[in-house]
Amino acid sequence: MKSYQKLTTDSTQVPEAGEDNVDGRPLCHQKLSAWWLGGGLLMVAALLSGVTVWVLGQIWWSQHGTPPLAKCVSIPEDLRFDCYPERNTVVTQELCEARGCCFVDSEQSSGSTNGVPWCFYPPDFPSYTLGSVNETELGLVGFLTRKAKAYYPKDIEKLQLSVEFETDTRLHVKITDATSPRNEVPLEVPPVTKKAETPYIPLSSPRRTVLLNTTMAPLFFADQFLQISTLLPSSYLYGLGEHRSNFLHSLEWNTLTFWARDVPPTESFNLYGVHPFYLVMEKTGAAHGVFLLNSNAMEVALQPAPALTWRTIGGVLDFYIFLGPDPNLVVQQYQQVIGFPAMPPYWGLGFHLCRWGYGSSNETWETVKAMRNFQIPQDAQWNDIDYMEGYRDFTVDSQKFGALPQMVEDLHKHGQYYVMILDPGISSTQPPGSYWPYDEGLKRGVFINNTQGEPLIGKVWPGLTAYPDFSNPDTHQWWLENLNRFHSIVPFDGIWIDMNEPSDFMDGSSEGCSQGKLDNPPYGLNPCSTRESIGTSAHYNLHNLYGLMEAKATASALIKLREKRPFIISRSTFPSQGKYSGHWLGDNRSSWKDMAWSIPGMLSFSLFGIPLVGADICGFSGSTSEELCTRWMQLGAFYPFSRNHNTQDEKAQDPPAFSPAARTTMKEALEIRYSLLPYLYSLFHRAHLQGDTVARPLFFEFPKDVATYSIDKQFLWGRGLLVTPVLDPGVDWVVGYFPRGLWYDYYTGSLVNSSGENLKMAAPLDHINLHIREGTILPTQKPGCCTVISRGNPMRLIAALSQNANAWGDLYWDDGESLDAFAKGDYSYLVFNVTQNTFTSAVLHSNVEATHVTVDVLTVYGVGEEPKIVTVNGKEWPFSYLTNQVLTVSDLQLSLSQGFSIQWK
Repeated sequence: MKSYQKLTTDSTQVPEAGEDNVDGRPLCHQKLSAWWLGGGLLMVAALLSGVTVWVLGQIWWSQHGTPPLAKCVSIPEDLRFDCYPERNTVVTQELCEARGCCFVDSEQSSGSTNGVPWCFYPPDFPSYTLGSVNETELGLVGFLTRKAKAYYPKDIEKLQLSVEFETDTRLHVKITDATSPRNEVPLEVPPVTKKAETPYIPLSSPRRTVLLNTTMAPLFFADQFLQISTLLPSSYLYGLGEHRSNFLHSLEWNTLTFWARDVPPTESFNLYGVHPFYLVMEKTGAAHGVFLLNSNAMEVALQPAPALTWRTIGGVLDFYIFLGPDPNLVVQQYQQVIGFPAMPPYWGLGFHLCRWGYGSSNETWETVKAMRNFQIPQDAQWNDIDYMEGYRDFTVDSQKFGALPQMVEDLHKHGQYYVMILDPGISSTQPPGSYWPYDEGLKRGVFINNTQGEPLIGKVWPGLTAYPDFSNPDTHQWWLENLNRFHSIVPFDGIWIDMNEPSDFMDGSSEGCSQGKLDNPPYGLNPCSTRESIGTSAHYNLHNLYGLMEAKATASALIKLREKRPFIISRSTFPSQGKYSGHWLGDNRSSWKDMAWSIPGMLSFSLFGIPLVGADICGFSGSTSEELCTRWMQLGAFYPFSRNHNTQDEKAQDPPAFSPAARTTMKEALEIRYSLLPYLYSLFHRAHLQGDTVARPLFFEFPKDVATYSIDKQFLWGRGLLVTPVLDPGVDWVVGYFPRGLWYDYYTGSLVNSSGENLKMAAPLDHINLHIREGTILPTQKPGCCTVISRGNPMRLIAALSQNANAWGDLYWDDGESLDAFAKGDYSYLVFNVTQNTFTSAVLHSNVEATHVTVDVLTVYGVGEEPKIVTVNGKEWPFSYLTNQVLTVSDLQLSLSQGFSIQWK
């Protein structure tokens, strides 16, 4: 441990961000360096070295008092870490220096004042000192002691630092109170029993990067204020949701708040969910990720150093660091901690239609019939809160929606499904004995209580409401019984859980906000939080978990009710939500800007392990135009979760509401989606099995191409299908970036041989540009009116050859709804290959479902010369060949459950 001792006693050895060595040796030869996690001890130096610098700083400033102006001015502006981040406070020199910090106003700075803090920490601001360190089975444990009192109340003097090397690619670092327990998120992380090995990295390794460097600002750990800062190895930062922003975050003095909130998607606001996870692309093309497991209100301050500061008002500092080095692997490693997403039912990937304002079950039913009449694919019909009696959960308006049970029965007869909305607020104003959900909930004590131990009363759609406490197991049983009672009347198939931040139209409750410490933290991040759970943890700690806890209770109930895979879409989300639900991006607007914002939103949730995600197609609020809705239906056909939804008192925006030309274009877009559902379903299987992304940013596949790092107007499905939508009005063309390689037009097979460039493409109103990446085989299927029909139709396999004439693809197939189909072996899995002018289908696992499906057509893009002969399983077969190098073999009628070979010479 000699190098460990040196790193924690000599502050001159601490590397700057991006520096290549610590004690004279290359980083790739140091177990205790800060740049690589694979060996376990490698991250410790960054944290412990930082602590040592703070200790030396404490000694210096305790002797010298207020830092001199000259030394303060010498700190570069982008390295000034805010010492007075309190909002709505005018920071004066007196306030700043009372904290022992530097104060440099705009007249003393270089003139760049946009966001640069005037009050910032001097180089050696006092913090904690490291005490004894002992090895444990998985790593190290040590203690940190504060020598000087900090300026936040109830400063915790002694902390415990634990470092566990859980896998070769994951480090777990936790800092908490050494003497008293604090709130921790009850995340079910799979146990680790074997200590990770510590491999050395070859000298040829290009990854010489400091992943974290906490030496630039002090650590704070008070009862209601925790703060830690780090330099970042590059400015390519992603994640940190839920916020409306570009996929690539701006580090120009940008602060992001994390507190689940009911607010229409708006720039610079915290939105419905909380995901304190980020991914960084390093300068070498490698990637790493960091996850702070904390459910309290927090914020992340970004600055152009590049650097990041975490601030939270409770809990502990519980970090997981993921090495990658590929960005796909970072997301997989993150999901190994939070859990892989659930496998959705096949019908859940079809097209969904909804609006708030149908007015009646008959009007809803007529919309479904119009979709059928025009043969537009649709799998699910939804209703918003207007189906309820007085907006009360588990009720039906018998006058306007009296035919709802018959409508649902009709949907089922046509192979379609019904999804209803539920809000968590339970009406509390009904006469006793008249509303079972509230009466029974009151009797069982399942509601969130106020500080006096009585049900807290807020206000949502029904009016005055009580809120179920989903952290209480008794609430899950009560929730199940309510769903069961309603299901016996309206046999719904899926549930849409809304308003579950939880939303409250009042400030706190009907009694207002209390003056307790939880409603008035020293660092004013937290909105009024007088709700108290019936357990031991306050709403102060659980607020951000509410949507997750409701989704978990709802998924459990649906499984018991239907004994099939649950389908749930939730507004509020938290890490591990993908195990229970998907997500829609909230109450957007019918505008071109909102359509464009949906792509970075979708890609962010791909990082968060919630692949079943999409935005309200054509926009929720406001009235859409025919052009906008047409373009949005084309884009929305490639959301993993595809739903058209709008609000009341606006004109209808379902496809039958538009002109024949627009309606036809929308139908064609949905038919493309339904054709590609076998491919999409296989992507979801990989997401469920190992945490792959479904909708994927380009840089995940091209991490060495820096030009892809900021792209959020295009995206991939998996590795092989590039989507380039039109996002602007009045144009019949679009510019898209094509990374280096061969790309084939999805429709025609025409070739784009790109050197890595932007290309202008024709995009008339009836066309969305799709391109298949070289080396990809797509399983497609003849579309039907719904997935029940399309799943039985013949398949067409499209092979897009690489420059060396190879291609690969796969197909996962099961019955589309059974629980644990993969675990039980009730599935088929096929691998497709092209090599040496031969296409092969190998069945690696088979079940009876696959015997009902045939492969009818094989299309091969990029066949350089016209074949003289084509054979199918050794038998000569007719074919067609086009001058754009497209080979088509038809009328195959090959069983999907049996391997086959097609050769051309």
